[in-house]
Amino acid sequence: MSVSEDRTAQPSVQPAVPASGIADPAPLGLAAFALTTFLLSATNAGWTTHATGNAWLGYALAYGGLCQLLAGMWEFRNRNVFGSTAFSTYGGFWIGLGLWALLVAPHALSATAAAHDLGWILLAFAIFNTYMLILSSQVNMAVFAVFLFLEITEILLFVGNFTVNTGTIKAGGYVGIVTALVAWYTSAAGVSNGIGGRVRLPVGRPLLA
Repeated sequence: MSVSEDRTAQPSVQPAVPASGIADPAPLGLAAFALTTFLLSATNAGWTTHATGNAWLGYALAYGGLCQLLAGMWEFRNRNVFGSTAFSTYGGFWIGLGLWALLVAPHALSATAAAHDLGWILLAFAIFNTYMLILSSQVNMAVFAVFLFLEITEILLFVGNFTVNTGTIKAGGYVGIVTALVAWYTSAAGVSNGIGGRVRLPVGRPLLA
């Protein structure tokens, strides 16, 4: 090979893609989702009989809503289409649900009308969650479990609200508590792996590699 040929040869190794420069926002998004889901699910399960039952409302706007939406925006920065779509959507869900509870529900003509509102909202998000559940099988087992339990929660709650069946809504509350616990675990795993210390929580392999 001549010197001129060598100068025009293409390098065999591609340059590394520069790091995004921000921390992984997924643990924050999962923690925000988990806490708000836990508070509302505790109410649905009938655990908050000695409380107002609205402890979830402020956190739906500030933590599950705003912080999760921010996590979604940072996932866009990380070019993570799954994380950005999931966190932004459920951040919007919590903000929207909080606004509905503050602005719409107090003016409902009846408790049944308000329940049917919730049924339609939850049905719409269950449709979204269905394809995210399928696609989460390519992420890891922990994330898949979050979407699986969330799918069951949403189905129970929209059926319970459409039929105004308190028993079904209560069952949805219990499954929602499990959903929150799984989301908290997945968040903790993200923090532990991000720290890089001795404690590493497993998240499992993707179902569909």
